[in-house]
Amino acid sequence: MRTTRLFASAVLTGLALLTATGTAVADTPSPSPGTDSGGGPTEAGTTFRTATAIQQHQRATATASTGDYLYWVFPADAGQRATVKAKITLPETAARHGASTWQIDVYDGLRRRQACMYGNQTRAAASDAASVELSCVLRTVRAWSEPWADDPLPGSYYVRLTVVDLPDADLGLPAHAEIQVDSVDKGGAHDVDGTLAEPLVPGASSVERATDGTGSGKQSTTRISLGSEPDDGWSSGWWTDRWLWTVGGGVLGALAAVFGYSLTRGRGRPSRVPPGV
Repeated sequence: MRTTRLFASAVLTGLALLTATGTAVADTPSPSPGTDSGGGPTEAGTTFRTATAIQQHQRATATASTGDYLYWVFPADAGQRATVKAKITLPETAARHGASTWQIDVYDGLRRRQACMYGNQTRAAASDAASVELSCVLRTVRAWSEPWADDPLPGSYYVRLTVVDLPDADLGLPAHAEIQVDSVDKGGAHDVDGTLAEPLVPGASSVERATDGTGSGKQSTTRISLGSEPDDGWSSGWWTDRWLWTVGGGVLGALAAVFGYSLTRGRGRPSRVPPGV
């Protein structure tokens, strides 16, 4: 009976630890759109090479002309499922001549277009609408994949925002865009046996810019990074919550073996016969 009680207590303790770990991860609140207090970038790039780098949970804004292509780039690591959200404040109703359709596209570090699992990737705005909101939930990033596969891998991801349909007379009207990328960690359920040698982050390019506006011809070379990296760095690739479940399963298996052995030994032990009987 003592062995049974010890076994039951150990099982309950192990399950409680595993449940508490899972609950702590699931209950971790993620920042809501627009709550970044540090202030994100206030401009966007117009090509892949000039994309503005942003971090996850950071709100970026940009003012541009309707019809422009706007680009941002953000990092996504293994096990993360990213959600891209965009809000476009449309021009004044009196200046518009009809409805418009807006769209966001996401590309990985190799500039492969990534499909959205769900969300409003393309939406139409009525001629009297004040704004339009878009969203795209990406597939979970894998730590490794076959060369021929199109799976999302750790590295930089580009967001492109533009209008895909509107009256020609509305081209060039001012519009204001807001974008934010959030993600959730899906944990060991999406782990694979392998990691990339390096994340898919493009290198850097040299750009010459004039140092003044006097036309003197003086130029300075600036190194511009074409990728981005998480604030806490890329994951090492070896730690995962699978270790918790593996260790917990091993402990429970060992305790079950001890309990089974104690039951078998107790049943096979011969009963004592009182002396003189």
